[in-house]
Amino acid sequence: MSSLRNEQHRLVWEFDHQTVWIEAWGEHGIRVRANAIGGLQDQPGALDTPGSPSARIVVDHDQASLTNGRVTVTVHDRGRLTFTNREGRVLLEERWRNRDGGYQAYDSLRGKPRLNYDATLVSAREFQGNGSSFRITQRWEAFAGERLFGMGQYQDGLFDLKGSILELAQRNSQVTVPFVVSSRGYGMLWNNPAIGKVVFGTNFTEWVAEQSSQLDYWVTAGDSPAQIVEAYAAVTGKAPAMPDYALGFWQCKLRYRSQEELLSVAREYRRRGLPLSVIVADFFHWPMQGDWKFDPRYWPDPKAMVEELKGMGIRLVVSVWPTVDKRSENFQEMLEKGYLVRTERGVRTNFEFMGSTVFFDTTHPAARDFVWSVLKKNYVDLGITDFWLDVAEPEYSVYDFDNYRYHLGSNMTVGNLYPVGYAQTVYEGLVRSGHSEVVSLVRSAWAGSQKYGALVWSGDIDTTFETLRRQLVAGLHMGMAGIPWWNTDIGGFAGGDQDDEEFRELLIRWFQFGAFSPVMRLHGFRVDKNPKFALMHSEGSSSDDVFSGGDNEVWSYGEQAYPILAAYLQLRERLRPYLTGVMQASHQTGAPAMRPVFYEFPEDETAWAVEDQYLLGPDLLICPVMTLGARKRSVYLPSGTKWTDVWSKEVFSGGQTIEAAAPLDKIPVFARDGASVGKVWS
Repeated sequence: MSSLRNEQHRLVWEFDHQTVWIEAWGEHGIRVRANAIGGLQDQPGALDTPGSPSARIVVDHDQASLTNGRVTVTVHDRGRLTFTNREGRVLLEERWRNRDGGYQAYDSLRGKPRLNYDATLVSAREFQGNGSSFRITQRWEAFAGERLFGMGQYQDGLFDLKGSILELAQRNSQVTVPFVVSSRGYGMLWNNPAIGKVVFGTNFTEWVAEQSSQLDYWVTAGDSPAQIVEAYAAVTGKAPAMPDYALGFWQCKLRYRSQEELLSVAREYRRRGLPLSVIVADFFHWPMQGDWKFDPRYWPDPKAMVEELKGMGIRLVVSVWPTVDKRSENFQEMLEKGYLVRTERGVRTNFEFMGSTVFFDTTHPAARDFVWSVLKKNYVDLGITDFWLDVAEPEYSVYDFDNYRYHLGSNMTVGNLYPVGYAQTVYEGLVRSGHSEVVSLVRSAWAGSQKYGALVWSGDIDTTFETLRRQLVAGLHMGMAGIPWWNTDIGGFAGGDQDDEEFRELLIRWFQFGAFSPVMRLHGFRVDKNPKFALMHSEGSSSDDVFSGGDNEVWSYGEQAYPILAAYLQLRERLRPYLTGVMQASHQTGAPAMRPVFYEFPEDETAWAVEDQYLLGPDLLICPVMTLGARKRSVYLPSGTKWTDVWSKEVFSGGQTIEAAAPLDKIPVFARDGASVGKVWS
């Protein structure tokens, strides 16, 4: 017989080797943990908020239920779980398959149905392995017509994730945040940082952790996508209040080689009367990876540089990599104290780029404290409090996940946590130092990263219109996965000739998209016309040896592009009061700044399929142009309100598709009836 009982505000089900804990978690969520060895315990994950003792639990012989706000889970006689909403509609149902094809086998001797455990061919919860580590699988029934969104950032351009297979692992430009929102009215967090995969099949859904000790997930229900995302943010953490300066324009290129070069760019923006809030000192401003300080040969007086920028109203962001060169001044101490990622076999090298390097272990609290102490001494004490946390996945030269070991466990079991600890390093350090405004530009994230001020960007992407289209979709999924701060390298990262007319058009269209992104940042590795700086020296490792990339300022792209780009810089400035309200909502509720159309219009069936336009906040419908040579595009206006073309002032009824003009200097933008966007276009 199985055991099913109410134990200290949680439902506990046990049979044979398996133990399942079911608890209310947050106001409208249910957390499920299970393993095959007993002794369930807290494991690394994203659910910081404790469980709720106010849930209603009913136990009736071999069946029980737990209700918490809008969601109910029912435990059937064999431990099978079904999640329903307040109306009793099934949201999620575990997938079990027995020899007879049904959920029960018939016991002719007793004359009544009972569970035949030995006849099970496919179990919903499966633990494969020995000892304390297993390959864990969780299976769910699939439902026709279901649409799925979230899960972070994948570079495949898929809007509806139904039918896809996603790797649960971090890579450059791939960001795994395993929270999915369903059109059926639920959200599910896979609260397991292990390397794995999820299959959103048309016949069933399957989540897999390749190596872990226990199953852990969380389910919520809502009457709208907004309710679901808000419930998720309440249990995993909300983004801080975004400081005003971060809503302005960010300027960077692959690399400014020196203090004087960076200052000359900032001065030129001011001379031209162009808005500029942030400028970035990117990689290899340091002598050696892992030194985390300015190279005094090229940055002789960083404090004076910071002061001059401050006088112009510009913040300086500095790039930080988690790589530690074996020749770095910090390597030996970090090695001796166990602050570096280990390898299970082979040479202890994690990343080969301009030197043989090892990553610092962001899962180790003392390692985080050590790195922060260096950052504080070499940057914060000079007046720099904004950081670009690059290579945050981390980016291994060889992705043998089973070969790397962290303080909290093997990469296979906890690897997806790495970017969380990276952002945590800076966030907690700044807060301890008395700084309340924290924004860290980070190349990767996992569930919960948002609460550490993670501004995620989409990585080292190509410079094509197709890539631009994929970024729009990626940004929408990131927002639905609970990461409201997101942006791209405007123009793409890898490539781009400033003199090429087609690239100039791409840059203009991307710049327009960037002006209506949560954060507007120009970046890229452009063609360098100076052969002295075009290539790196493979034998080197210092700032003398690394490439720098070509010019990437708004005046770098010709006479036709410049006035268009300058106009969008001014427009972004006028938009900032509206964006402040949007970001305040993200801070208070977890709402994404960049939203799928269905997020605001869930009752509009057509809105669920719109994948090439989005809402910036609740009131602005943004319709980027993502095709070379296009000067018009089709636009769907959601039903239930009227829409005003911000350029022509023409008013349209919602619930229709129109053809909108899109000359090179404009993209279609529509304001919702009653929108409070001030005098942005007047």
